[in-house]
Amino acid sequence: MRFIRIPLIFVTVLFTFLLPVSIWAKASASSKTPQHKSTDKAKIHNATSKSSKSSKKGKGKKSWQAKGQKTISDDRTREIQAALIREKYLTGEPTGQMDGPTRQALIKLQEQNGWQTKIVPDSRALIKLGLGPNHENLLNPETAAMPSAVASRQ
Repeated sequence: MRFIRIPLIFVTVLFTFLLPVSIWAKASASSKTPQHKSTDKAKIHNATSKSSKSSKKGKGKKSWQAKGQKTISDDRTREIQAALIREKYLTGEPTGQMDGPTRQALIKLQEQNGWQTKIVPDSRALIKLGLGPNHENLLNPETAAMPSAVASRQ
């Protein structure tokens, strides 16, 4: 009985280790063939997709473009210059051109109030000059959050 048990254990161990190894070898051999086929398919796909990619070049992502107001209109510049002249930051007559003296006057105004001086004009400077936002054409002026409306409620 003892001699029968040892070969039985040996055969069990042999099948336990050799059977998975042989199955793995067959699987790896068969898996190599489809990889070549898939790369061939990928080459064909890439060849056909290149033509579609090249046609999309013009339709791709556009370069960055600045949005919003790019320059101040001449009329608005005249209003700013008139307010700067009234407040004694600028001398002369309003020209409607955002020239060096106008920029320097705005920088001086913003600097005296402790505001940034790189972007001219600053919205706070325009408000201080009495040239803030225009609230004339609001659809609901009684419910709009405006500084004058908030001050009158308190």
